[in-house]
Amino acid sequence: MDANSLPRLNTPYLVAPEDVSRFRTEGFVHLPAVASAEEASAYQEVIREAAWRHNQESRPLDQRDTYGKAFVQVSNLWQQDPGVAAFVLAGRFAGIAAQLLGCDRVRIYHDQALFKEVGGGITPWHQDAMYWPLDGHRMLTMWMPLVPIAAEMGGLMFAGGSHQDGPLSDVHISDASEDHFDRLFATGRYSVSSPRAMAAGDVTFHAGRTVHRAPANLADRVREVMTIIWHDADLIVQPPANPAQAADLRRWLPGLQPGDLAASNLNPVVESLH
Repeated sequence: MDANSLPRLNTPYLVAPEDVSRFRTEGFVHLPAVASAEEASAYQEVIREAAWRHNQESRPLDQRDTYGKAFVQVSNLWQQDPGVAAFVLAGRFAGIAAQLLGCDRVRIYHDQALFKEVGGGITPWHQDAMYWPLDGHRMLTMWMPLVPIAAEMGGLMFAGGSHQDGPLSDVHISDASEDHFDRLFATGRYSVSSPRAMAAGDVTFHAGRTVHRAPANLADRVREVMTIIWHDADLIVQPPANPAQAADLRRWLPGLQPGDLAASNLNPVVESLH
C-alpha cells in the first residue's frame, strides 16, 4: 500500500486523568482503540510486509534459544519503509507518550515489530531499561497488536509498581532473567497482572523500568505486534552501566557520548498531539 493512501494518524487521543495516574503508580496502562479497526488493518498490512521483508531469522523454532523463540524481532522499520514511518512518527501516539510522561515533547528511541510465531515461546521477565543508556524513568514503550489477540497468544504481563524500584536486574532477557524475577515475585512484593485479550488498535504503555513478560503463543496464528519506544526530548545520555547499554549507545544513539543530549539523527522529535 502506498504511504500516501494510508490513514493519517493526526487526531489527538486524550488520556483520562485516572489512566495517567494508573500509569505513574502501576507502571503500565491499557488504552482501548488508540487506532481504529480500519487504521489498524491498513497499517497491519504495511508493517507485516516490511517486518517479514527485513527479518533475518530463518532458523526453525527448535534450533533457537529462549530469546530467539520468543518472537521475530525487526527494529527501526520507520527508516526502512515510508508506510511504517507514517505509523511510528504519528503525532497521536507521541501525544499519548508525552501525556503519560508529563513532558512537552518526546523523541523516538526506536521501534520494534515483535511477531510471536505459532508455537513461539515465552518472553522472559525483564526490564527494558536494562538495555538503555538513558533515564528509564523518562522512557516508555507502546505495545499495539495489529490483529485481535486472545490471552493465550502471548499477551503482556506486568509487575505493578516495579518501575518505582529502579534497576532490579542486569541480566539479559533469558532463562536466567525469568528465574531471577520469579524468585523476586515469590516474595509477594509486587502484584502481577494476567495476560488480557486485546483488539487490534488497543495498546498498552509501560514504563522503562516496569518488569514484564509474555507467555508462549498457544494459538494458531501469529501474534503481530508493533512497538514504539519514546524518551523525553530533553534526556541526556548516561554513562553505560553494562555492555548491553554500551551496545545500545552505539546502535540507537550513534555518534553521541555520555553528557550529550539524546538527539542523534535516529532520535527525531515527534509532534505531540494532545
